[in-house]
Amino acid sequence: MSRVAKAPVALPKGVSVTLNGQQVEVKGSKGTMSLHLHDLVELKQEDDQLILSPVSDSKEGWMHTGTMRSLVNNLVVGVSEGFERKLQLIGVGYRAQVAGNKVTLNVGYSHPIEYTLPEGVTAETPSQTEIVLKSNDKQALGQAAAKIRGYRPPEPYKGKGIRYSDEHVVRKEAKKK
Repeated sequence: MSRVAKAPVALPKGVSVTLNGQQVEVKGSKGTMSLHLHDLVELKQEDDQLILSPVSDSKEGWMHTGTMRSLVNNLVVGVSEGFERKLQLIGVGYRAQVAGNKVTLNVGYSHPIEYTLPEGVTAETPSQTEIVLKSNDKQALGQAAAKIRGYRPPEPYKGKGIRYSDEHVVRKEAKKK
């Protein structure tokens, strides 16, 4: 039985929720997002919190309730605070530039790589070796960060590549003679 599903989702000030059958719409200072709930899950709004519960007391019902609770919580956090992901470029000559919704990466290839950010995701470069991605959609933000990291994942011998700021790369020892 899911323990995640039993915790209510707290609504901060300035966030409003509209329920229309299985469709949930959350509005906040950072925008509006919506989600279609699974048929085995029901949602109730009480005061300043959302309570999710399974329609039937089955294992599958609790499983989907926990998933939907996490997704609804991500919507609430996204429209109130937003999400942020930081990437670091480590390597000689590795650089990043942002122009509009395009990120240009120079990461050791013979040509620069241009990545077009998905809708709703913004990027900035505080320095040439840092990229900060921001969005109110956690899934789109994670997908964009993973796509950028995939152009040059960190290698285990020198640690060169694109990595998340909180990522730890396990280093290997070089071959001995």
